[in-house]
Amino acid sequence: MAQSAVGGATWIGLQHGADARSRESSAPSSEWGIQFGDVLQDRGVVWSRTDQPARMIVEWSLDERFRHTHRVDAGYVDESTDFTGRVDLTRLPADADIFVKVHFCGVRSGARKSELVRGRFRTAPRRHHGRGIRFVWGGDTAGQGWGIDLDYGGMRLYETMRALSPDFFIHSGDNIYADGPMVPEVVDASGAVIWRNDFLDVVPEKLKVAETLHEFRRNYLYNRYDAHVRAFSAEVPQIWQWDDHEITNNWSPSKVLDSRYTIVTDTATLIANGTQAFLEHAPLRWVGSDDLGRIYRRISYGPDLDVFVLDMRTYRAGNGCNVEPEPGPETAFLGRAQLDWLEWNLRHSRATWKVIAADMPIGLVVGDGTDPVLGCPRFENSSNGNGPVLGREFEIAEILGFIKRYCVRNVVWLTADVHYCAAHYYDPAIARFSDFDPFWEFVSGPLHAGSFGPNALDDTFGPTVVFQQAPPAGQVNLPPSAGLQFFGQVDIDPRSKRMTVALKDTNGTSVFTQELEPQRR
Repeated sequence: MAQSAVGGATWIGLQHGADARSRESSAPSSEWGIQFGDVLQDRGVVWSRTDQPARMIVEWSLDERFRHTHRVDAGYVDESTDFTGRVDLTRLPADADIFVKVHFCGVRSGARKSELVRGRFRTAPRRHHGRGIRFVWGGDTAGQGWGIDLDYGGMRLYETMRALSPDFFIHSGDNIYADGPMVPEVVDASGAVIWRNDFLDVVPEKLKVAETLHEFRRNYLYNRYDAHVRAFSAEVPQIWQWDDHEITNNWSPSKVLDSRYTIVTDTATLIANGTQAFLEHAPLRWVGSDDLGRIYRRISYGPDLDVFVLDMRTYRAGNGCNVEPEPGPETAFLGRAQLDWLEWNLRHSRATWKVIAADMPIGLVVGDGTDPVLGCPRFENSSNGNGPVLGREFEIAEILGFIKRYCVRNVVWLTADVHYCAAHYYDPAIARFSDFDPFWEFVSGPLHAGSFGPNALDDTFGPTVVFQQAPPAGQVNLPPSAGLQFFGQVDIDPRSKRMTVALKDTNGTSVFTQELEPQRR
């Protein structure tokens, strides 16, 4: 097993987990590294994890040598949060490099201290002192049975993104594949080994679907065995959202679990377990004590960018035929409260660019089998095939109509989910529903998962495929080594305000680039 240094702390002993150590006498571990999240002009979330009850101590400085240090006691961590801890650093200077150190002070080990883990991030630029912005986005990590193969080089795309020095990263969902068991070796039709999944000896929970809270937690820890993931999270702040595989494939209130689920057999309990694990391991800022766990939120990154992070999962009605002729409870996708929030924030945003980070594309058909009672096709997202606005499409039509009515300029949709990359242009002149302004939707991914696609277009909102790159016809679930892993990169020029969107592969090669000129109010 390879060893590497991450954030100043040596990555040791992971192949044996907590194995032979006595937690009663050993110092806490800090080998899970550090993450940053939801960074603004004056604040940022710091996350870390240990392996026993301990107090989390965070130090930050504007000086890499920490000659002038601010110390924050983040409190105790214990089993109730899977030994994860976080602190929201506040009163930070804008547009500044923030250097961070974290250690844990043991409770049961005579107050022994863990090794330090280090990281750095940059706060958002000042409101009237703009600078160039670069960020990356993508989804789908460790999916379809493709885990960490050290011979391949692990999750290499994370290192490619890190080398670009982005200001932040949007994870568009499917941070884990809780319903995607792995096997130690994947063989082709001839029996030849084409992929090895390392670290299953220390995370045997990945050999089955996640059901218990412990199993969901271990899914998140599995990804942090990858050296590239650890190094990336120590340098690049993240904005996490979620999709279905944080729980199980295509989950909704109508989901019926299959025969693989023998410990937890009801969807509600499975959702509760998966949600808790997500909130423990995501470096996101909890909205507040009155709304703990809300995932949709607005991240303002200086005068030129607002990111609106959607939750297309929590508030939906059950997946069904999606052809209701009028809006109602059964057509809910984002839900009324989230729709109101999005519309209010879009209308009042003064940022040059408004990025809607959606966990699912709005112009591609994503199916969910056949309705067992009605016999009609079921749908996973808002699209339901060519035709007028029906079902969940009413919410998308409302958003697009609102944007036009209130002259909200420079709205771009970024998403993932379908495991290939694409650029879609939406034109009201060719749409069934035409009460909206033209806009772009860019699709990236997978970051490290099986490659699929392409999906069929739905003509309701007039999309055109300007570009797409997917596996050859008839080939599905190709491994990361097939070269069809993608992420997106966005650059905003501080003077012209021009946005450049690039879709890139594992090597960082651009496969498509689109420049967008800002429109004035």
